[in-house]
Amino acid sequence: MLGFLVMAVSVVLPYIQIVLSVLLVTCILLQQTGASLGGAFGGDNFSAGYHTRRGSEKYLFYASIIIGILFAATAFVALFIH
Repeated sequence: MLGFLVMAVSVVLPYIQIVLSVLLVTCILLQQTGASLGGAFGGDNFSAGYHTRRGSEKYLFYASIIIGILFAATAFVALFIH
């Protein structure tokens, strides 16, 4: 019974990791960056140093943390299965 469960997880796990990796990259790329282009040319960039996350930016931030933890957990499980 346990062998069947390990075999089933080892078949499904790569697909779960692919989905999680695509979701993680999407969440990270959709987040706004704090650095503005004016700071590269000597402009005042102090206002971009800290801001409070609100709305969808906050949800993307938390989603990226949760998806990153899930991805790391599935990678850790894959080490023990193989």
